[in-house]
Amino acid sequence: MCGFTSDKRLELQARSAFNGAVQVHPTRASVDLAVAAIATILVGLLLQLGPVVAFGGSLLAGLAIARAVTRVGVSRIRAAGFEMLWRGEERAVTVGRGELVELEAEIRNRDTRAARYVELRAIASPNLMVSLEPASGEVPALGRLNVTVRIETPRVGRHGIHGLSLEVQGSPGLFEVPLTFANPFGIEVMPKAFGVSQRSAKGGRSRRVARDGMAGPFSGDGTDLREIRELRPGDPFKRIAWKATARRGKLMVRDFEREERDVVWLLLDASVELWAGAPGMAPLDRAIDEIAQVARYYTRLGDQVGLGILAARPLAWLPPMRGAAQLNKIQSALALQTATIDADRSDWDEADAAARALEHMRPLDPDGSGLLRSRDIDKIARRADRLRARAPFKRADPFSCNARDKSLRRYLSLYGIGSPARLEPERKHTDLQLLEALRRVRTEGPRASLAFVWSEPPDPLTRPEMSLALARQKGRGTQVRWVSMRTAESVGESSSLTGGAANEAVKLRAALAQERGERELRRLGIRVERFFTRPGAASPDVESPTIL
Repeated sequence: MCGFTSDKRLELQARSAFNGAVQVHPTRASVDLAVAAIATILVGLLLQLGPVVAFGGSLLAGLAIARAVTRVGVSRIRAAGFEMLWRGEERAVTVGRGELVELEAEIRNRDTRAARYVELRAIASPNLMVSLEPASGEVPALGRLNVTVRIETPRVGRHGIHGLSLEVQGSPGLFEVPLTFANPFGIEVMPKAFGVSQRSAKGGRSRRVARDGMAGPFSGDGTDLREIRELRPGDPFKRIAWKATARRGKLMVRDFEREERDVVWLLLDASVELWAGAPGMAPLDRAIDEIAQVARYYTRLGDQVGLGILAARPLAWLPPMRGAAQLNKIQSALALQTATIDADRSDWDEADAAARALEHMRPLDPDGSGLLRSRDIDKIARRADRLRARAPFKRADPFSCNARDKSLRRYLSLYGIGSPARLEPERKHTDLQLLEALRRVRTEGPRASLAFVWSEPPDPLTRPEMSLALARQKGRGTQVRWVSMRTAESVGESSSLTGGAANEAVKLRAALAQERGERELRRLGIRVERFFTRPGAASPDVESPTIL
């Protein structure tokens, strides 16, 4: 029909037509012309010059006619069929953090006249960075416009591309009409190590470690030097010790040993205040990538790895297991369980969640949601339950004590609509959960032999109770390693003089608190480590974490 090839399966899955009310907005030229017309009329009235008044009135009449022509033209385009669809069968993709996602979309115009637009933008999650090409142009008559959507993914979680919006300009160029196409697409962003896991070879040498075995040192990929020996067939070249080779005149390699541990626990402090900072720069952004990379490292060595995500309550608790399935569970928990959509971690109450859900539902379901009001929370929740089947994501279980509020938050999560973190810090409650988690991994079976803790180091000036509690738990058989979460690096830059000075003061204060906390941990006999990426290597592609 109308020169289009038909793909019914694709169109039923991903088509979105514009059904909203037509809203006409003046351009800058239209506003300037209206001001000039009014000024002309006022001058004519003051000077009592009829032709001048008539000229100003004709300008205003021309603007009214141009507005009517624009409205009629856009209504005609909409009636003829103006729609947008995603190319391809998928409604959601899963990628590693920092990866670039490129989508293809089509905007179809079934009218006999071209539709010129001055701006094309994506309606998307603020945790995504979206660019479109072409940003301006026209949709040809009885034709289609191919749009490339490039998406940068700086933060883990579920994020949505809710649709596209065009600013269509009428033929005189004096008025614009925004046309919004509600066509959701989901972007599930996992830690950076996820992309490496997907590209890694499965089987063969990657499964050389036995599933079960007693703890003990043996040759392999590790951190402790075992010996320097001659090169043997099969030794990787990256282990060549060049200085020893030069001294002895033959190829020498470093042989490392590691101790196979029954259990390695990874504990993450996921307090809401640690999401502070630009997407990709917050302390939790870095910590999630680091934990995923460490989990991948120990999983590849055949160790059992467990994960605990703690805040004011335990957000996730994965008992230690071996294998790729456990690694996938850890990466998924890091990406999804640290979100702030839960009622006790969100800055939105039930009324806010209902208002956001209704705002999203109206362009998606204008007939069923157009007459609802934000105060009709029960009706909004019922309508949201019916629309969940159209969401790009299929499962979500946000935390809430209220069934109606939970239904609204489930709708937001399934469509990739994030919530801002609550303003009240969780530090005191999280410290209690961290201490309880350390007790559990030290006493409950299978007992951990190595536990990593990602958290802010306990500053004795502000968190003395944490220091005393850690001192009481010392010497219980589990080696604890503390990885500092660097809050100072999340403070952004400011262009103003006062803002820059304030930022520097915040960074200095955070750095001093971190230094005091690390010194206190060392006094307690807890090893303090920092996570680094190898110079010149892409952070997801390193074979093993570098912790110093």
